[in-house]
Amino acid sequence: MQQTRRDILDILRRRGQASVDELVEDLVQMRGHITSVTVRHHLGRLQQEGLVTTGELRRKHSPGRPQHIYGLTPQAESSFPNNYQRLAAGLLVEMRRHLPPEGVQSVLEGVAREWATEADLSGLPLQQRMDAIVAYLNGLGYSAHWETGDGCVILHTSNCPYHAVTSDGVSLCEMDVQLVSSLAGSRPRCLSQMKSGGDTCSYRFPLPPSSTST
Repeated sequence: MQQTRRDILDILRRRGQASVDELVEDLVQMRGHITSVTVRHHLGRLQQEGLVTTGELRRKHSPGRPQHIYGLTPQAESSFPNNYQRLAAGLLVEMRRHLPPEGVQSVLEGVAREWATEADLSGLPLQQRMDAIVAYLNGLGYSAHWETGDGCVILHTSNCPYHAVTSDGVSLCEMDVQLVSSLAGSRPRCLSQMKSGGDTCSYRFPLPPSSTST
């Protein structure tokens, strides 16, 4: 990313919100001379990229025109360095250290059920629900797709979003099973798993009788 735009993001993260005048003031201290026209140009590019909010009007205490105030979007917040993976890996290690295996599994499966509740896919026919499940899983980084089989539908995921968190993946694989089970409303039969050498993690769901007879 162009350095001036990175500096603007850093200032907005530190300040929370800022006007063009405030951004110019901070940038001058950081880098030397810069004009408000240049700052507005970079703000426009950052808005196009979905990283900066459209400026809201803030009235000055002194006479003069109201100023537009800019802030970061959630997308911009995710672009900053974070320690999420290390924290998640550490929590998983500590859970395994202090809880019995069934306790660890209970916690992870509870997380999966909570995610499925938030997705709220209940009430959809299975094949229509599979489209929604794939879209939801892809939003989480699973690289999912589904296909029809003989009296069934098969869900495939070809990426593990947690590979940087755990080396063995056993508990998290069971969490995945719980997640797709809760999303689909029935527990599938696992056909393959990547941790066991498969190209994908694949789950077979039987079609309801009304679907197989048509």
